[in-house]
Amino acid sequence: MPAPERIPARRMTDAEGPPVPLVPARYPGPAGPPSVADAELLSRGELTVRGQIHEASNAVLLCSVAHRGRRAECVYKPVAGEQPLWDFPDGNLARREVAAYAVSEATGWGLVPPTVLRDGPYGEGMVQLWIEADPGASLLALTEDEQAGEGWKAVGPAQVGADRTALLVHADSPVLRRLAVLDAVINNGDRKGGHLLPASDGRLYAIDHGVTFHVEDKLRTLLWGWSGERLPTEAVEVLADLATALEPGAPLATRLAELLTAAEVDALRARVDALRAAGRHPEPSGRWPAIPWPPV
Repeated sequence: MPAPERIPARRMTDAEGPPVPLVPARYPGPAGPPSVADAELLSRGELTVRGQIHEASNAVLLCSVAHRGRRAECVYKPVAGEQPLWDFPDGNLARREVAAYAVSEATGWGLVPPTVLRDGPYGEGMVQLWIEADPGASLLALTEDEQAGEGWKAVGPAQVGADRTALLVHADSPVLRRLAVLDAVINNGDRKGGHLLPASDGRLYAIDHGVTFHVEDKLRTLLWGWSGERLPTEAVEVLADLATALEPGAPLATRLAELLTAAEVDALRARVDALRAAGRHPEPSGRWPAIPWPPV
């Protein structure tokens, strides 16, 4: 980062030991991921609004959904409640969230909770399975040390007071590294700390993918710890599979064409090709802030 980032203290810890371990999960075999059943529940179930999450910049409604004896909690983001953005077309953030889920599923990593596009009480919107985060899990931390300790990767200096600077670090986790690759693929312009949800079963989920898939490079994230490092063999293999899945006429490409513009799908293909050619995690461009605001 070109200068120390000002980091609010909310949801941050001191890096006094190794971070919470995460459970890698990749769905093998033709049966597909277990999220298929959840997606059906979200798509076909009766949606009941329970309340509103007021911290969000767009309308986010906490709901329950029920279908054929199954019930779950979920988040509903109606298109009508989206705030306009200067660099994204109006009224399509929900579709980008669904597209991010589709790409996540294609990787086999299952990093994005089941997400569908459907009608709801306030019109068309994104509906996503609610994930209860483990309050004791920590993936981000601040340290007074000059270098990241064991189990951590350095992001950069953070201004935490009027005259105090600390080192911002994130967990050196293979699962979190998968998410860094996914974010580079979908061109995530808003990977904040609060969007990382380590679940009680050890799985990692990531939410809030409305600011994605832009044709211009918009990558802004807290997960710069692997910047410039060679991609793991697993990621290289997944990118190869993803390139095939994005070929015109393939099911993933067809689905994304329903959610994104042709130029955005082409840009997605180009990012996958560029990552494969470079064989390394991307680095900040230096043309704009590399960290979203607020970062946490």
